[in-house]
Amino acid sequence: MELNQEYDRAKALKAFDDTKAGVKGLVDAGITTLPQIFVQPPDQHPISCDANHNTCGFPRFKIPLVDLNDIGSDTCPQRKQTVEEIRHACETWGFFQVVNHGIPLDLMDKMIEGVRRFNEQEKEVKMQFYSREKMKKVRFNSNYDLYSAKAANWRDTLVCVMAPNPPQPEEYPESLRDMMMQYSEEIEKLGKKLFQLVSEALDLEPSYLEDMECSKGHTLVCHYYPECPEPDRTIGHARHSDPDFLTVLLQDHIGGLQVLHQDHWVDVTPLRGALVVNIGDLLQLMSNDKFKSIEHRVLAKSAGPRISVACFFTTHFQEFDKLYGPIKQLLTDESPALYKETFIKDYINSFYSAGLGEISALSQLRL
Repeated sequence: MELNQEYDRAKALKAFDDTKAGVKGLVDAGITTLPQIFVQPPDQHPISCDANHNTCGFPRFKIPLVDLNDIGSDTCPQRKQTVEEIRHACETWGFFQVVNHGIPLDLMDKMIEGVRRFNEQEKEVKMQFYSREKMKKVRFNSNYDLYSAKAANWRDTLVCVMAPNPPQPEEYPESLRDMMMQYSEEIEKLGKKLFQLVSEALDLEPSYLEDMECSKGHTLVCHYYPECPEPDRTIGHARHSDPDFLTVLLQDHIGGLQVLHQDHWVDVTPLRGALVVNIGDLLQLMSNDKFKSIEHRVLAKSAGPRISVACFFTTHFQEFDKLYGPIKQLLTDESPALYKETFIKDYINSFYSAGLGEISALSQLRL
């Protein structure tokens, strides 16, 4: 379709933003054609942006699955096997799924349903949370980089800071407040367990990453991807890596998440009861490229809505003066530091300035 030469993109973006109803508002209005602000450039279309122009969901690959059951103490054989599996996954994929992680299945289901309920309530209630203040601890919007991205993504997002200095409970949306606070407690316990295992996978003391305060803060990012009238012309979430230490993702049954592996987009097929774990940019920096923060994306779907809850382990909402750089125990004459040190808040500001799908904030710190 030819682009309208009279099209005023800035005006269209502001008109969409001013509704404070997000993408869900467009669906509720009954649109049958994708608004132009969401149309991806030709080189970013899902069917053409595989590095080798292969079709999506390359079936030969499958992300690793790690069973956290009976890992016991740091000397038991099962734990050592689990650590080896995590090391291999972090080195080669940057992603893995975990089962038997300890979070009750009914709580996971309630969390997904709570996000659905929040997004499908009257828009006047959601609008109370709508904000583009990136340091606001509870905020709802559509596309954090709406005004800087080349094309908008087909999703709405609720962000809730949960630790270490959360807002008052009544500041969270009532529709998912209780289960979100319960889920936060469980995900914090799992995060500490994962950071211990990742520390061991780096041949460090189990408490190393915890002592570096990597698990001290976490934020829940709740995505809602409505059904899309023209999913082949847009994207649910553009390709990106995560600007944190570690991400733990709860996704529903719809699917659409893909990981870039060996120049192929590989489907992360939903597995009932499993959680998806991926290395963030800051952990790649700290591991001096031993562990990889890999680009991933989410396809738009004609079915839906797709719902996911990403837990970002990061402390960028706190005024910490801790510098993060390559871990000195991992450096040798043969493997010198590859990155400059950074404050987390500076890194996040760089990430937000770059926008999704643009130059990596991590690459700007390379020595």
